[in-house]
Amino acid sequence: MVKEYRVGALWIGGSLSYLEQLCLKSFVDAGQHIVLYTYQGVTNAPEGVELADANTILPQTGFLRHTRTGSPALHSDLFRYHMLAQHDDLIWADTDAYCVRPFATTTGHFYAWESKHGLNGGVLGLPRDSATLAALLELTSDEFAIPEWFDDAEKARMQALKDAGTPVHAAEMPWGVWGPAALTHYLKKTGEVKFALPQVALYPFHYKDRRLMLRPGIEMSEYVTDETYSIHFYGRRMRARILQVEANGIPRPRSVIGKLLRKHGIDPTLAPLKRPALPDPEMADDDGAA
Repeated sequence: MVKEYRVGALWIGGSLSYLEQLCLKSFVDAGQHIVLYTYQGVTNAPEGVELADANTILPQTGFLRHTRTGSPALHSDLFRYHMLAQHDDLIWADTDAYCVRPFATTTGHFYAWESKHGLNGGVLGLPRDSATLAALLELTSDEFAIPEWFDDAEKARMQALKDAGTPVHAAEMPWGVWGPAALTHYLKKTGEVKFALPQVALYPFHYKDRRLMLRPGIEMSEYVTDETYSIHFYGRRMRARILQVEANGIPRPRSVIGKLLRKHGIDPTLAPLKRPALPDPEMADDDGAA
């Protein structure tokens, strides 16, 4: 039997840009109940989006941010695992996940391959009794935990630092250590990877092809199929790309995102993208395919 699920997302606080508005509105327009948790409030959420206090899931005691990028991804990872542990009728969605059709699962498991080898938690459903969820909660309960999937040499190096009283914090570890890397490892270890959906279900535009969503003339139907539930916009990189190459920071009308903005009645001039206070160091290594 297919259970009816709500979708939960997190926004630290402040105004949304049109990209987040588009994604949130897509769930409303698809007929799926979406809850936006926030710590500091938000003033421009689309009509139909339920707002909730994020402190009810994970009290605000300081945000874990990745040292190199300043991204709150670690806190977001921690939040989604606690949300799933507390609510068995919620599926997590990043605010850069665009809903194509309502999310549905008969098992409580809802995630997909992002590549041949790895899975992503941009959209994530795990039942409360999931062994993977238990392992993720245990890992993230210790900000200095040494990931068991690191190779022996790296684990030995980190253990030596820990023994010397200078342990390596999760914020200093590689990007995604509490996110895709941990999720992929534990899903494979527990065998729950058998529930994974194909890439086209949640990531029809691969990371390396994300800039195609900004290219005029590309049709969504070339990538989205009857198996697709959502499209991941890779928000941090997508926002940077739009600000870098699009006039006035607005996608062109004939691009995939431009068409979706028009479809859902989102006016990008009313909620412009914000330029980051500091340059993203990862953008210096980008191949331009943002």
